[in-house]
Amino acid sequence: MGPDMIVSDLVEPPGSTPDNPPGIITAETSSNYRAALSKAFCARWYPQVTEREWTNWRWQLRNVINSFVQLQQMFNISEQEVCSKLPMRITPYYASLMDPEDPADPLRKTMIPSYQETVLSKGEEADPLHEEDQSPLPTLVHRYPDRVLFLTTNTCASFCRYCTRSRVVGDCHKANIYSRQSWADNIAYIRDHTKIRDVLLSGGDPLTLDDDTLDDLLSAIRDIPHVEMVRIGTKAPMVLPQRITLQLVKMLKQHHPLYMSIHCTHPDELTSECSSALQRLADAGIPLGSQTVLLKGVNDNVDTMKALYHGLLKNRVRPYYLYQGDSIIGSSHFRTTVTKGLEIMKGLRGHTTGYAVPTYVIDAPKGGGKIPVSMKTVLAHTKEKVVLQNYEGKIFEYPLSGLV
Repeated sequence: MGPDMIVSDLVEPPGSTPDNPPGIITAETSSNYRAALSKAFCARWYPQVTEREWTNWRWQLRNVINSFVQLQQMFNISEQEVCSKLPMRITPYYASLMDPEDPADPLRKTMIPSYQETVLSKGEEADPLHEEDQSPLPTLVHRYPDRVLFLTTNTCASFCRYCTRSRVVGDCHKANIYSRQSWADNIAYIRDHTKIRDVLLSGGDPLTLDDDTLDDLLSAIRDIPHVEMVRIGTKAPMVLPQRITLQLVKMLKQHHPLYMSIHCTHPDELTSECSSALQRLADAGIPLGSQTVLLKGVNDNVDTMKALYHGLLKNRVRPYYLYQGDSIIGSSHFRTTVTKGLEIMKGLRGHTTGYAVPTYVIDAPKGGGKIPVSMKTVLAHTKEKVVLQNYEGKIFEYPLSGLV
């Protein structure tokens, strides 16, 4: 393929074929479209890079796109896409999936800065969840009685524009607090608080750490008798699938019960590379759950969400949470109404397998924690019966007479 080949010469965008009306997403059209984008991107911008280099996660991190000048060379930047105060970081792999011409491309919108990030709306805060108020230590959040959030790093392979921790992620001035000493302090705190049975490793992204460092951390946590399970929150399978090596999963298997929360936003992220990474994790016996943020203009419709959740299940990832967007500074262009979220849930419940239906939650401002948001199904509740409404709007009664 020549460097001047354009994507439209290769494949039409998903939903535009005669057999599929515009806006209807299928796994096949999405996969073909993104594969064509990636092929064209690599041919133009990385013609000398070998497959061995491209599939090496360390090469990907060494060559992240973090300069707006570099971004302007690779993408046709629109007037709305401008340099932001928030740091930018995109792996070459993920950049290759983004449409270079279309600013409305859902993957592109989550990674390329927008002038709208500079707009402060009412109720927005740098730390809307008040994590810092619930942090007994600088990198440990203790919001719930039996579990803690352990912030391992402030680095990610790629920076999502809607990140709830945008106040710290990528900030070189705060990187020093994520030290081995801070980890030791966190572990001592967990050891001293015997009610803690569940530790969630997040950040930043823990999978930006090398195998030996992550192994040391997991081993130290596993040595605490009352810790029953460890979870890792990561977007690596979507933005850096090369990270999920055989060596990594072999190490992770030594720390069961170990769970992983995968941050997946759109079905177009489920490429062949991503699927291989997810299957490798699942084959290692690691239960996988997805956490998806509801984003305006990215995934805020039933067809997109259904395609995403079906694709995740095919890769043995259980849809876990659908998050209403957090009210971080400059996020109003991403956040939908709650009515929209409920509409999507209504379009899923009863219309697809229950495994494909996540829990829709709002992580309450000011540290209130995750609160489920649901449609009203209980219409009446008396001593004799419960009156229920199903997904079709039909009314049913469940008898309670005689029950104690």
